[in-house]
Amino acid sequence: MPFPASTPTPSPVPPPPPGQTSRLFWRWWRKQSPSQQDRYATLGPLVSVLLFLVAIIAAFWYLRNEEIEREQESVKRDTEVVQQQIRMRLVENQEQLLRMAREIAMKPASTEAFTRQAGDFVRARPEVTSVTWVQTDARVRAFRSALSLSMDPDAPSEDTSADARLDWREQFPGGEPMQAFQQARERGSAVYSRPYINAQGARTIQLHMPLVDRHGFAGTLVTEYALESLMRYLVPREIASRHAMSLVEVSGVVLTSTVGGVNERSAKPTFVHDVVVTPVGNGLILRGMGFRTSSSLVGNTLFWMVVALSGFTLWTLMGTLRHMRRRSQIQKTLVQETNFRRAMENSMLTGMRTIDLEGRITYVNPAFCAMSGFSEEELIGCVPPYPYWPKDRLEEFNRMFQQELLGRSPMGGIEVVMQRRDGSQFDARMYVSPLIDAQGDQTGWMTSVTNITEAKRVRDQLTAAHERFTTVLEGLDAAVSVVSVQRGELLFANRSYRLWFGANPDAHVQLTGGQVMPDEVIDGDESVDDFGGLPAHSLTNAGSDTREVFMEGVQKWFDVRARYVQWTDGNLAQMLIATDVTVRRQSEEAAARQAEKSQFTSRLITMGEMASTVAHELNQPLAAISNYCSGMISRVQAGSIDNEQLVGALEKTSRQAQRAGQIIHRIRQFVKRSEPQRQVCRVRDITDAVLELAVFEMKRRRVTLNSAVANRLPQLMADPILIEQVLLNLLKNAAEAIDSAQMPQSRRLIDLRVQLRRTEEQGQVIEFSVTDGGPGMKEEMLARLFEAFHSTKAEGLGIGLSLCRSIIESHHGRIKAENIYNEPSVTGCRFTFTLPVDNGAVADFADSGLPPSNDLLADNP
Repeated sequence: MPFPASTPTPSPVPPPPPGQTSRLFWRWWRKQSPSQQDRYATLGPLVSVLLFLVAIIAAFWYLRNEEIEREQESVKRDTEVVQQQIRMRLVENQEQLLRMAREIAMKPASTEAFTRQAGDFVRARPEVTSVTWVQTDARVRAFRSALSLSMDPDAPSEDTSADARLDWREQFPGGEPMQAFQQARERGSAVYSRPYINAQGARTIQLHMPLVDRHGFAGTLVTEYALESLMRYLVPREIASRHAMSLVEVSGVVLTSTVGGVNERSAKPTFVHDVVVTPVGNGLILRGMGFRTSSSLVGNTLFWMVVALSGFTLWTLMGTLRHMRRRSQIQKTLVQETNFRRAMENSMLTGMRTIDLEGRITYVNPAFCAMSGFSEEELIGCVPPYPYWPKDRLEEFNRMFQQELLGRSPMGGIEVVMQRRDGSQFDARMYVSPLIDAQGDQTGWMTSVTNITEAKRVRDQLTAAHERFTTVLEGLDAAVSVVSVQRGELLFANRSYRLWFGANPDAHVQLTGGQVMPDEVIDGDESVDDFGGLPAHSLTNAGSDTREVFMEGVQKWFDVRARYVQWTDGNLAQMLIATDVTVRRQSEEAAARQAEKSQFTSRLITMGEMASTVAHELNQPLAAISNYCSGMISRVQAGSIDNEQLVGALEKTSRQAQRAGQIIHRIRQFVKRSEPQRQVCRVRDITDAVLELAVFEMKRRRVTLNSAVANRLPQLMADPILIEQVLLNLLKNAAEAIDSAQMPQSRRLIDLRVQLRRTEEQGQVIEFSVTDGGPGMKEEMLARLFEAFHSTKAEGLGIGLSLCRSIIESHHGRIKAENIYNEPSVTGCRFTFTLPVDNGAVADFADSGLPPSNDLLADNP
């Protein structure tokens, strides 16, 4: 079978030959500027020395780190070997003690047998200081101490029966042994205590091996280890000669060490490795430490010599590089200065021309060439008459040139007319100054030329606009004046101001109410400019005001509008426009008086329409008074009445007279003519007064009136008489609509509701609504309902609802009317008006005890 064709591997690109690399380098080198070549030539040796120094430092750093790692590994290895030795010895001892504990628990032995076994155990293990048999009541049954042993194993043991009466806690003071004893009792396994200082002043630990028989816990075998002996006999000599081994607690306190004088205050070792001593635990740590004894400075003399020589070489090269850089910067600064001056001359919009003392042109800039239309070659070397002089003004220009050579040109410049190459002319201003060289000698004259054609045209237009604006202001019927805020000087006054008040600022101050300087920037120090440093837009927006002022001198009312403007000299000024509004003011006063008469007339009309009802209502108490008097006269004449019955009849007569007086007083207050006066009033007082008057009309027309006034309504700032007039007019109109439509008794109802609401336009308002069960109104009537002299009744005058609307709007309220629908049919009409509540108004708690809704009148026929 054919084998698949193998994909050919691309051959590696051969490296360029050495000759080609050299050519590429020299080609790149020739492209660099001389300053860059100098910089590279200086940086080459500097980089070489830096690389050499870095290589030396890296070599020394590598060798030192390798030595440190070897030493650290040696400390770690020796520490783990010592830990293994201690762990194996402790485990071996723990197993031997476990066998001894089982023998004592299974077959109780005598104290002599225990003493013999414990003595053999202590004698074979120099790190053990004592073995004690402790009973369950923490009393010593028997013990064996290394201090009581003799060197001969066959020698008789000392008697320890006397010590059996001792309390174990007295023999081993401190909390650590007792805590280990309790843990051995609870766990039932071997427990090591925390390190403590025994009675001999040695740091020790205890191993508590529990004795468990068939009855349970029977005591412990307490083996005490001396930590110093543990380190002395279990740390190999070769390890102790190389490194220091210490037993420390978790808190860092050194318990014992193979090196004398090592504690927490000793010098910090170079290498440290910690391992936990098992199976002891309880925060006992074996710490291996290594110390460096050789001096780094002496051992690394070669290194510091290489560093010093490299630093000296670097300092020499840096000095050379700094010197070359300074020369390069000076050269670059000179080139930049020359280029900057040349660019500035070429970029100027002002034409520059230089002539020598004989009048020959020696220099022109591009702006002068563009201005005149001639090239630099055409102008250099020219003598008067110059080609840009107009042909018809050669004599004038020649005279000005002579003055220029004599140095008599004015400092403010000369306004001249220059001619371009194409023959067109333009206005220019020339400034001439002497040209001084570096030695202080005058070598010619320097002339700057500015094209002022556009500026002159704008200036002419501004002058014409100023004249037109002044003409308009002079023709105004309003007085216009401008007064300086700083000096109080009249800066401008038109013809009307001068005609009415003369050419003084006193009338301006009177019209503004004496406030020429804005309140926001008034300062007591008159020697300091109060507006210095402030932005102009903040000044001109400050203190704008509109008011109406009456001037006694001319007996006229003026509508005054004032604002602050920035005057032509940059200072702040106040502009005032006073318009004569005397005729409008008189018309408004006449309209106000007419409205007051209309309100009084409306109240009289209302009372006239209700006269028969009021007369009928007064007839009842008067008839009752007459009957009471006739009855008393008859009984007094007959002698059949005593004093008590006479007093009762007189009291009833008095109450009927008071009722008639209240009705007459309420009517008199309603129709009494008085000036409109707003005051703080309670809503419930207004509704109660209206209901007292409306009850007569409701009874006459057989209409039931229900009222619901919310409790704790805030007080109003209003005229109570006018609000009563509006509410009474709405109730009377509702009763007339129901009666004229001859509505059935089920719909002869009127609801008056007063409640607190919040609207988006007015905020918090008190809403009065009058809802009737009449026939409603057509949509076209609703649209024109509040128009003056428009009435829905054939005999109506059309001023009632219009007057209601004027009263409510004068109180900043709203009034509206709407039909009430039940499916497609109209079931009545609702009139609603709202009165705003002041933010600081308080709730009226006087009516908090009244129910929110009461049927005040339900007089059904």
